[in-house]
Amino acid sequence: MGNCSQGCKDYFSRQKNTNIRLTLPVVCFVWQIAMIILFGVFIRYDKESNAHWVETKAHDNITSDIENDFYFRYPSFQDVHVMIFVGFGFLMTFLKRYSFGAVGFNFLIASFGLQWALLMQGWFHSLDPQTGKIFIGVESLINADFCVAGCLIAYGAVLGKVSPVQLLVMTLFGVTLFAVEEYIILNLLHARDAGGSMVIHTFGGYYGLAISRVLYRPNLHQSKRMQGSVYHSDTFAMIGTLFLWMFWPSFNSAITDHGDGQHRAVINTYLCLASTVLTTVAISSLSQKTGKLDMVHIQNSTLAGGVALGTAAEFMISPYGALIVGFFCGIISTMGYIFISPFLEKTLKIQDTCGIHNLHAMPGVIGGIVGAITAAAASESVYGKQGLINTFDFTGDFKDRTVLTQGGYQAAGMCVSIVFGVVGGAIVGSILKLPIWGDPADENCFDDEVYWEVREPATHHLLQPHSP
Repeated sequence: MGNCSQGCKDYFSRQKNTNIRLTLPVVCFVWQIAMIILFGVFIRYDKESNAHWVETKAHDNITSDIENDFYFRYPSFQDVHVMIFVGFGFLMTFLKRYSFGAVGFNFLIASFGLQWALLMQGWFHSLDPQTGKIFIGVESLINADFCVAGCLIAYGAVLGKVSPVQLLVMTLFGVTLFAVEEYIILNLLHARDAGGSMVIHTFGGYYGLAISRVLYRPNLHQSKRMQGSVYHSDTFAMIGTLFLWMFWPSFNSAITDHGDGQHRAVINTYLCLASTVLTTVAISSLSQKTGKLDMVHIQNSTLAGGVALGTAAEFMISPYGALIVGFFCGIISTMGYIFISPFLEKTLKIQDTCGIHNLHAMPGVIGGIVGAITAAAASESVYGKQGLINTFDFTGDFKDRTVLTQGGYQAAGMCVSIVFGVVGGAIVGSILKLPIWGDPADENCFDDEVYWEVREPATHHLLQPHSP
């Protein structure tokens, strides 16, 4: 028994090999070929993107192409797509020597994840029982981006500490878990979560934190020299912050009902984000003896309001209510970076590179609570009878549900997202811990040179005098 235990210990502690010349191409080629085959079998255009749209218009008495869902949803899709590939990518460029990994690996896992998400979400949400096909349109693309967002959030916890192969494996399982928990929360529990406080942020946050805990590196201090930021890397990260901050109203409103719900979601998110900035700046200044601001807080905590208002964005929370949510989110998120992050690393051994607990997990839980309270407090006098039905989709099997019951199911949805994130992350983390994925050694974390060709500027040539 002792020999077996020692053998396992030696296996997991053997010297790291970061040469992924074979594994990364094999995974990319095999998985992309699998996507092509699965799309060929299952994926088809929906009626609004099919060439038979002309016949559909005539059959449904549609008089203009402007009524095609594309024209309602595409502007929001553009904004969400920019958030996924530019916002998330550049937000993670704060590390002084990991900008290629931040933007490049973000690009890689998002490109794979959105394909897998279209399949997984299609199988759970839109599989036609008669044809066995999944019909996709512009709203499917938005939902796939939402699904990918959960995996990019999780990436933030392990940024600089894992290989691209591990990230692809993490995305494969993350998208799968996301599709299941999304189906449970939105379809079975019938909770409302337009901006994904629970489904996206809470799940993605705890999924990443659980993986980071399992992959704990006791000697990570050996890479401490690479873990900080420099002036230009913080500036690049702020670009990501501003893209996310500007487009977050689109993120929270992208799949809400046309009309008042979408309009209200934009207004509420817009106000909540603005309020968050002021309280973030206030707490950041108060936390320093000299009153100076910490760029980490400004890059991250200013976005927490958008996360926290995701569930209640389309509810009648009122403009001042949105400001209140943002007010407290800025305080709580910034305090998280100051006090909770060190506690998580020192006591719970969770090495959270980007602080996703403070930007996504904790504000996501706040969003779930705000959504549950707001739903339970909804009344016909505020929403109107039809407005109450439309906002909470009290139709079909749920036509007799009361607002108090809805509030309870909203809270249950939050619990489901936490459980899926923690348990799923622990299982996936155990898989990623196998020493076969080419992850870096403790002394080589947070360094682009491990997986990228880094061409340094030849500054020494510039200092040499020109020969005559």
